[in-house]
Amino acid sequence: MTKVYYLMHSSFLVELDDRYLLFDYFNKEVCAEAVEYRGSLPELSTEKALYVFASHSHKDHWWLENLRLAEGRDNVKFILSKDIRLGRNYLIRNGFELSIKEKITFVAPLKKYRIDDMTIETLRSTDAGVAFVINVNGMNIYHAGDLNWWNAEGRGELYGEVYGREYKRALKPIENRHFDIGFVVLDSRMGEDGYFLGMEHFVKNIECDYIFPMHMWGQYQWIKRFKERPGMANLKDRVVDINRENIVFEIED
Repeated sequence: MTKVYYLMHSSFLVELDDRYLLFDYFNKEVCAEAVEYRGSLPELSTEKALYVFASHSHKDHWWLENLRLAEGRDNVKFILSKDIRLGRNYLIRNGFELSIKEKITFVAPLKKYRIDDMTIETLRSTDAGVAFVINVNGMNIYHAGDLNWWNAEGRGELYGEVYGREYKRALKPIENRHFDIGFVVLDSRMGEDGYFLGMEHFVKNIECDYIFPMHMWGQYQWIKRFKERPGMANLKDRVVDINRENIVFEIED
């Protein structure tokens, strides 16, 4: 059985039989917009390998203190977007041994990596960093990071059209694949006419069994609103309902 922990915002922990995959974990205290959040990591077994992913350097996706997850355990690796800067002096100043860099793989957009027995591909983001496509233990997992059809209210129709073209182009490499789990942006800040665009395109064009909305800033009511949209009747059951931080979902293998 696979467990998916929704921690907060865009942060999820996937627990498999032999490992954990932690995505875009951050501390609420370093992100002013996220002070209401209470997402926290559960106790992690030291017998399972831990892989820590960060899609980009924004404070609501990356936290330097994540590197301390390597303390007291050897089976930790970090897969970080290359826009996350971890220079020698910066690490030393923040109390880290330089040996921590041996556990880090920096990734660039549109590349493929082999880390242990996992295949990790990256997509180009429409904002910063990368989106992740991971094959592990026969499962395919997608995490969007900040890859979305951004369409903020008040920015004009052309703004949304440009981001729409870029979003569709970014997802082209995975349109004919099946995913077991997908973590996809549903951001209410885009307004009534734009919050649904990225999620709707993903749901209609990517075959995915369980789609977890993310990047919601605590506004979970927009999930119900999205699922009530025209054309969603036969697809809405694939979108997972989330109503608070720190929820565990169990998925039968």
